[in-house]
Amino acid sequence: MPAANQSVRAVFGALLALALAAHPALAAPSGPPVRIGSTLALTGPLAATGLVHKIVGEIYVEQLNRKNGLLGRPVEWVLKDDQSRPDLARTLYEQLITVDKVDLIMGPYATANILSAMGVAQRYNKVLIHHTFGTPSLAKYEMQFPAGGLAGDPDNTIPRLVFDALAASAMPPKSVAVVTSKFPSVHFISLGAREAAKKRGLREVAFLEWDFGNRDFGPIAARLKDAKPDFVWVGGLGLEGNLLIDAMRKIDYMPPLHFHLFPAPGPLLKAPGGENALAATTFEEHPPFTDNPIAVEFIRLYHERGAKAGLPDTSVENQSAISFSSWQTLEAAVTGAKSIDDKAIAQWLRKNPVDAIVGRLRWDGPFNYIYGTDLYKVKQNQQGKWVVIWPKEFAASGAHLVTP
Repeated sequence: MPAANQSVRAVFGALLALALAAHPALAAPSGPPVRIGSTLALTGPLAATGLVHKIVGEIYVEQLNRKNGLLGRPVEWVLKDDQSRPDLARTLYEQLITVDKVDLIMGPYATANILSAMGVAQRYNKVLIHHTFGTPSLAKYEMQFPAGGLAGDPDNTIPRLVFDALAASAMPPKSVAVVTSKFPSVHFISLGAREAAKKRGLREVAFLEWDFGNRDFGPIAARLKDAKPDFVWVGGLGLEGNLLIDAMRKIDYMPPLHFHLFPAPGPLLKAPGGENALAATTFEEHPPFTDNPIAVEFIRLYHERGAKAGLPDTSVENQSAISFSSWQTLEAAVTGAKSIDDKAIAQWLRKNPVDAIVGRLRWDGPFNYIYGTDLYKVKQNQQGKWVVIWPKEFAASGAHLVTP
């Protein structure tokens, strides 16, 4: 080896040794664990998405314990299955606080279950950080903190975002059908979409509803085929959008454009008929989202864990990203407050933003929400991959709305 190269390597080695000496490894967490309790929909209609949140929580807690835990103490996650049932979620959060004696709680998945958890949190004066609450006007409790990037008026911001994306396309739709679950949050936002479409002059050719848990989408598919809308707004949760697509394909029909509010992203991505589907998101695996090194490492870990769990798609996207951001919020608040006292954590969150992988979160508006703006974008399934297409500054390189 040339002497010059040996000299460079020697200098580099010396600098590396000095850097390591100046930044010793964090001590392993010790002492009694900080116990964090929550429920997730691990079975029932919401299980496909609940599993995503479970994987994210496991990754985050493992990484915390490989560093310094919380306040130097190890973290233990006490997780229970609420079976997609708000009544059971309420009972289980009572158990977590009164029987399991957890130190902190985290919100479950989906609006109705979060609302149940929120009532219990209020009864026991516990902070509740959550990520998928779609009806902010019901969030009256002062120590609840949304970490999913949704605005306080999602019935305004999400429809505006979607119809802005459609209006910027080469062939904006002229007619719309709004079909929606009666699940509270998606129904609320879908009614906003209905009003937004009218204000923009789109002709409504159908408005159809179904009860949450419905599995027979044949009648809705038939009505859509007869109505022939240019664009279908699907106010669905989890696999409901997939079931509707299956029903439409059985009668040889697919609308030119269809948007899905809160789908199970992997199954929708892989579904026959899911090509060119649109959905709302806060994060996808391309710049500028992947400019964050913390996000890049999370993507790597999620790919590994998702593959082991048999997920149909192991990409980090909206559900996994907002779940990760909620754990980031909890860690930042405990660290910032230097306490696991609920009131101290709440006080810190009211005064400080958190830079999460979905963007900057803050809680200085009514009911701890920001109104008129959110962190959501519009993505499209293009050639078997989700890519953001709107707003333009967040779009994947060269990506734009694709129409059949």
